[in-house]
Amino acid sequence: MTEINNLKDRPLVPISVLAPFSGLILSIVLVILFLVRFYFLERFFIPWLYGHTYTDQSETNRRGFINHHIAGATKLLILIVAVYPFIRVISGSADLHALYVPGGPATMGDALVVVAQMLIGMYIFELLYRVKLSPVAVLHHIGTILIGQSAIAISLSLAREPDADIEFILCLVWGAFDLISEFFPHVAIILYRVYPDRHHFLSRVFLLSCITTAIGTLCETIVTMWLFGSLWDRWQIAFKVATPLLHIAFSAAQMHGSIVFWRMYKRQLRFIKEAKEADEFKDGLALSNTQSPVESGRVTCMRDMC
Repeated sequence: MTEINNLKDRPLVPISVLAPFSGLILSIVLVILFLVRFYFLERFFIPWLYGHTYTDQSETNRRGFINHHIAGATKLLILIVAVYPFIRVISGSADLHALYVPGGPATMGDALVVVAQMLIGMYIFELLYRVKLSPVAVLHHIGTILIGQSAIAISLSLAREPDADIEFILCLVWGAFDLISEFFPHVAIILYRVYPDRHHFLSRVFLLSCITTAIGTLCETIVTMWLFGSLWDRWQIAFKVATPLLHIAFSAAQMHGSIVFWRMYKRQLRFIKEAKEADEFKDGLALSNTQSPVESGRVTCMRDMC
């Protein structure tokens, strides 16, 4: 409760001096993603690391394969950079204008604005680069992009948006759960492309992905709605209506991902069952071929109940 009181009583201040330069930061992020994808991953690293596993895939699958590497690496980098300022700001032990490193020029708000643009840039890159995306994934990405940018944009007019800072903090909580719960699925799809015939292994991977995304969605709902309700008096009417609706949409998208991984898990179980039945059939044929004609006749007679 102390952290909530700190958020309630915290003076309304700009989240970062970098907020007006969000467009420039986003442009730099997109350029970096393009350079990494075009000159490093596609031309050198991925073909060298995976060989025919990558080159034999269709163009659609190759793009998805590359994108999962970019998304996973970007989320891991965001976690490394953002975990310290996120914990300090959310816990109330520091505000957005506290120094990120003692004696350095950057603040907690500066670091969080940059990682927010990295996450937004990653989703924009995926929308532009991927050949196939489900409608649910498209809605999730578009919603994340618009909400994330809006949270930064409204902080530029604090006189008109008195809940700009807590809206940004709520978006940080959303983003943190999204990063954690959605990181392992990227690894799962990469493993699926690399080891397509290891059904026992993949069944465990997909089951774990299903569980982690479902638990992440549940925890995200509990934490964000608790935070939202605790700050109820500070929200304007527009955010009181829009925030729960947006959270329902995001949760539905994440649960859809859990359902997809559950179906992939069940599919691997079917492959395992079919492989077991095929092995049993082969063993039966081998046994019948090694029997003498008399024994074979006895087996046939018994089977036909003669």
